[in-house]
Amino acid sequence: MNIKGHILAVDDDDRLRDLLKRYLTREGHDVTTAKDAASARKLMSTMSFDLVILDVMMPGEDGLSLLKSVREKKSDTPVILLTARSLPAERIEGLKIGADDYLSKPFEPEELALRISSILKRATPEAPVEELKLSGMVFHVNKGELRKDGRLVRLTESETQLLSILAGRAGAAISRHELAMLTAAGVERSVDVQVTRLRRKIERDPREPVHLQTVRGVGYRLTGD
Repeated sequence: MNIKGHILAVDDDDRLRDLLKRYLTREGHDVTTAKDAASARKLMSTMSFDLVILDVMMPGEDGLSLLKSVREKKSDTPVILLTARSLPAERIEGLKIGADDYLSKPFEPEELALRISSILKRATPEAPVEELKLSGMVFHVNKGELRKDGRLVRLTESETQLLSILAGRAGAAISRHELAMLTAAGVERSVDVQVTRLRRKIERDPREPVHLQTVRGVGYRLTGD
């Protein structure tokens, strides 16, 4: 999924602002630019942005000061900091204040575009899974029903609860501890027992699970077809 957004690029370098606008516009984003912190403040007070690219070293108010102000206003808009000085202390300070990423100048526009894409993807909630196909079966998440050829497959309350949690975060590894806390299992060993029983109902070969997988050292992950 390649998510597009409205981006504010703040930099006192005219050529860099123009480059960012042209390149990111070609990538499908809407891009607004500002030459300094004061201009950026005015824009942010009247417009909504999905991400801000912010130069650290600017005349007048610098990027770190602007970022701090933005975070103090409880704004969670993602921010990527740009700097010509790749100093660890400066990077750490920016991340502590609330930057989402840091990129040193000079940089490749393609790398910046990839970082933007990654951040926007994390910041954009995915639509909840309504149903998950499992080798001929379909699990309806909202109803908590597992069906095969339209017929209901019997699940215990614990199995339904576990399958619903895993399906709601399909593809993501969920720790045994978290599953124990979120279900009636209570303890990790009980989660393992429920997983074994559930595999017998949804896997063609429970000994070689395709859908309900063990993630070594973490817990379990559910994937559809």
